[in-house]
This record gives sequence, C-alpha cells and structure tokens, in this order.
Amino acid sequence: MTQDELKALVGRAAVDYVVPGSVVGVGTGSTVNCFIDALSQIKDRIRGAVSSSVKSTERLQALGIRVFDANEVESLPVYIDGADEIDHGGNMIKGGGAALTREKIVADMAERFICIADESKLVDVLGRFPLPVEVIPMARELVARRLRALGGEPKLRAGVTTDNGNLILDVSGLHISNPAAMEAEITQWPGVVTVGIFARNRARVCLLGTAQGVRTLEF
Repeated sequence: MTQDELKALVGRAAVDYVVPGSVVGVGTGSTVNCFIDALSQIKDRIRGAVSSSVKSTERLQALGIRVFDANEVESLPVYIDGADEIDHGGNMIKGGGAALTREKIVADMAERFICIADESKLVDVLGRFPLPVEVIPMARELVARRLRALGGEPKLRAGVTTDNGNLILDVSGLHISNPAAMEAEITQWPGVVTVGIFARNRARVCLLGTAQGVRTLEF
C-alpha cells in the first residue's frame, strides 16, 4: 500500500470520531486533506469546522463546509490533525507545514486530539524529525543561540513566512526524552511564538495507517 493510500485510509477512519451536530477542529497537511475530503461526504451532519491554516480553510470552503473563526467557538469535541512524529505516549512533533501556532490554538480548544498518520511517523523518542520553532523575526538569532545551548542545530526555513507573519527555525540533533519539559522550557523564551512539541496538547487517539489497515492507539 502506498503512502497516499495509507493517508486516505486514516483520513476516512477519522470521520468516525466526528460528533454529529458539532463544530470540528481541522488541522493541516496532506493527511488532513484526505480527512477533509472524507468530511465533505457528511458535511450535512456537522455545523462546520475551525481550521488551523489558510490552506485548510480554503479546501473546506471549496467543498461547502462552513469555517468558523476560532473566536466564535467556545470548545470543540475533537481536533483531527496529522503529525510529523508521534511517540508511544501520544506526544508529537508538528509544524512541518509551518502551521504549528494555529494548530496548537485549535488543539487547546478541543476536548480530544485525534492524530492521523502513517506508521512511519511512530517513534520511540521524538527528535529525528527536525523540531520547528516559530519565532518573531527580531528574536531569530537569540532563540537560535538558546537552541544550540540545548544541543540542537537550528536552521532557518528558507523562503517561509507563517500565516502569522513569523519565521520558522528547524532544529535537528535533539533527543526529546522529556517532551513536556522541553515544550515548557522553549515556550517561555522571549520571541518564541510556539514550539512544535505537542505534549500539553498530546494526542488521545492515533489512527495509524499500516499495510494491514488502520491501527488504533489510545493514550
């Protein structure tokens, strides 16, 4: 089974977690695009969605799904999104699509995070995938120096400006054995908008696409 087929498989499976009559939190990325396509088949059974990126908003609207501003919605039953890495505790690295800040906002609104991914994203320890950190431009080098002090090697993501007008530093070489502690540490640095560790807003369920079908992990 190809990676695209695995993504379509988990995208369809995630629809089962959508609460009828609710507003759904929708993430960003190629796997989420498969979920959005599947969601359009039941759009008459939901009120709409809150989206974590401009690209997802455009796709939802093109398929006739109403998109609410996050400020219009008090809470969400579920947030469905992918991950660049996920460990066996449901902690994730996200931000490969540069939408990490908005993803974290929508995740914080939700009662449950449902992660959809293929089996290559499941790891024992986070850090093989470079950790994205969104920073305001003025703080780029200050934050980069602090990341080097942690043992990482930050690299500016060339030609990328986030939907919030900021920059992304991708940090390689980290061994994130305590995701919650590292998330709390980096988040408090001046100039950091957010870090792509999702430990506070970790997944409660992961729908993992495998050659044998969808494997459900609960945390």
